[in-house]
This record gives sequence, structure tokens and C-alpha cells, in this order.
Amino acid sequence: MANRVIVDICGEAYTLVAEESPSYMQRVGSYVDGKMQEILDTAKVGRVNAAVLTAVNITDELMKAQETAEQLRGQIKTYADEAGKARMEVSELKREVFRLEQKLERLSK
Repeated sequence: MANRVIVDICGEAYTLVAEESPSYMQRVGSYVDGKMQEILDTAKVGRVNAAVLTAVNITDELMKAQETAEQLRGQIKTYADEAGKARMEVSELKREVFRLEQKLERLSK
């Protein structure tokens, strides 16, 4: 069921409708408000341009986060592959130890 939450962004009330929790949607609205306020406080631009610059900045953050996530997935895959190889090596070494123990047992009889 969709939740409806009113958030304040740059002094304007916006109704957000989403499946996410109201607290999450409030955090999203607050984040956008903060990013827009940063631009409005530092650049001599109007609200429309501030909104566009905010969208560009948040998209930049998103794309960098996605790139980082992809790199982490690659590292995890590499670690998982290495762990699989190590498990196989351990298994082979256990078999070799067993074979050597059997051979030693036969020789000692």
C-alpha cells in the first residue's frame, strides 16, 4: 500500500507517494532540501536552476555509488572464487593425507 507524505523542499510542500516508509520518504525529502539549500546558498541561481543542479549533483552521487558497488561486487566475486579454490585445495590435501596415512599403515605391517 502506498504511503503519502508531505515534505518541505525549499519552502514548498510536496506530497510524495511511495511504497517506502514515511520516515524514509521524509529522509529523502530532507536530503533533497539540504542539497538544494547548499546550491542556493553558494550559487547565484534561481530555484529552477538550483533544482536542475541538485538533480545533476545527486545523479553524480548515484552514479559514483553504483560504480563503487560494482567494484565491490567484483571484489566479492574474486574473493568467493579464491575461497572456492582454497576449499578444493584443502579437499585435495585431505585426500592426499588419507592416501599417505593408508600407505604408511600398510608399510608398518
